Amino acid sequence: MAIKIEKKIKGYNVVKPEDKAAAPVATPAAPAAKEAPKAEVIQMHESLERPETLVGSTYKIKSPLFEHALYVTVNDIVLNAGTQYEQRRPFEIFINSKNMDHFQWIVALTRIISAVFRKGGDVTFLVEEMKAVFDPRGGYFKAGGVYMPSIVAEIGAVIEQHMKMIGLIHDPELDESTRKLIAEKRAAYEAAANPKKSAPAAEASTESTSATGFPPGATLCAKCNTQALVLMDGCQTCLNCGYSKCG
Repeated sequence: MAIKIEKKIKGYNVVKPEDKAAAPVATPAAPAAKEAPKAEVIQMHESLERPETLVGSTYKIKSPLFEHALYVTVNDIVLNAGTQYEQRRPFEIFINSKNMDHFQWIVALTRIISAVFRKGGDVTFLVEEMKAVFDPRGGYFKAGGVYMPSIVAEIGAVIEQHMKMIGLIHDPELDESTRKLIAEKRAAYEAAANPKKSAPAAEASTESTSATGFPPGATLCAKCNTQALVLMDGCQTCLNCGYSKCG
């Protein structure tokens, strides 16, 4: 059968019978299906530009070491907004107060902390470093009976609170059995401390306890820094976190 060629011949090659048999094997495989484009996840790094608007929270610190309160503002940058990778990371910190006695070191501290925030990576180490700073003149107890060794340590506690709020630090919660055990120990301690007191005396004891939330004879717990350590059955036991020196 003759085939009429109507187009101009640009090239040719000789096909042998054995080439025709091998042709199906030599055909190139079909191109693989293209992968769906992946979203570019933006991580925190030092070259990330500051957006016009940041999300922030302000915390008040009232310390007996300062005449006026400190106001700590932590601003966060929202990365990958609107996607499954969305997260908040601290970007900068400001500390304001009417007290100008410590203006220099407060400004220096805020600039250093902000620089660490913008550097990226794991910045949670700042919390432990700051909470370990102590004042040689002595620390103080804040509301709730929690001991603060210095004002810098309380600023670190505020940063820790903020990081927990945005999900950078996860505080392990006590399980139900531990909470029940602590409640039983606290009830047993209060019953042993006030076995035969009259109703007015019991009410007065309740009022003295409500100031810190723990019995007035409690001492400082080395684990949670809370004034909740009491002596029970010859063993020091914390009524806040369940820590016991006897294991």
